[in-house]
Amino acid sequence: MSFRLACVQLNVGDDIAANTEACLGFIRAAARDGAKFIATPENTGCMVAPGSSAVAKGFGEADHPALARYRDAAKELGVWLLIGSLWIAAPDGKRVANRQFLIAPNGGVVARYDKIHMFDVDLANGEQYRESRSFAAGDRAVVSDTPFGRLGHSICYDLRFPHLYRALAHAGADFIAVPAAFTRTTGMAHWHVLLRARAIETGAYVFAPAQCGTHPGERLTYGHALIVAPWGEVLADAGETPGFVAANLDLAEVARVRASVPAWRADAAFTPPTAAARAAE
Repeated sequence: MSFRLACVQLNVGDDIAANTEACLGFIRAAARDGAKFIATPENTGCMVAPGSSAVAKGFGEADHPALARYRDAAKELGVWLLIGSLWIAAPDGKRVANRQFLIAPNGGVVARYDKIHMFDVDLANGEQYRESRSFAAGDRAVVSDTPFGRLGHSICYDLRFPHLYRALAHAGADFIAVPAAFTRTTGMAHWHVLLRARAIETGAYVFAPAQCGTHPGERLTYGHALIVAPWGEVLADAGETPGFVAANLDLAEVARVRASVPAWRADAAFTPPTAAARAAE
C-alpha cells in the first residue's frame, strides 16, 4: 500500500478561530498536492503563555468550534485528517485533556488519544513547564486501523519514552504520529535524532507535524516537521516556517525493514538490575 502523507507546520497564538483558518488553508493546499492523509501539530487549536491555564480554552467535543470545522474539511476534501491535539474540557472542569483526533473522509471521528506523558520540566536556560497543572494525562496507548495500514498515536513529550513506541509496533503500527510543540531548546538538541531513533527501533514510518516560531509569552518552538522512513532516512523536513511537507509512503518498506532487522519483535526477557547502593560518605 502506497499513499501520500502530509505534515502541517503551524505558528499558533491564543485565537482559536484565526488558528483554525490558517490550518485549514494548509490542509487544503496539502490535499491539492495529492495527500490522502494529512496531520496537524499538537495544540492545533491554540497555545497560551507558559504558566497560564489552558482550561479557559477548553471545550467539550460536541461544542469545540475547531473540531467541527476539521470534521467538515475531511468530508469536503475526502481525506483522512489527524488533528494533533485540541484541548477538551475534563468533566471536573479543573483541567483539560490534550486529545488527538483521527477523522475519516466521511467526517466521523474514528479514534482518540489523550497525551500520556506530561511535560513537567525545568530547562537549564530558565524555561519552566508544568503541563500537569492544566492537563489531565491519558493512560491508554492507541493503535487505529486505516485503509493505509495501522496507525500508532502519540504526542510530543511521549517521544522520550521508547517503550510506548515498542508497544505500538508490537500492536501492529505501520506508521506512527508524533504531533508536537517541541521547545526550541530541546528541539535543537534532540528532535531529529529521537524521531529517527523511534523509526529505526520500530521499523515504522514516523511523522511529526510541528509548531514553529514564537507563541504567547515568548514561548519558542522548534518547527522542523518531519517524515522519517523505517530505515531512519528523513524524507521531508519543513524547516522553521509555517506550511506543510509531504512524502509518499510505501508500507511494503515497513515489511522489508522489519524482515532485515527484526529486533523490534525480539525482546528477550531479563531480570532488571537493582539500584546501586550509595557509597558511604
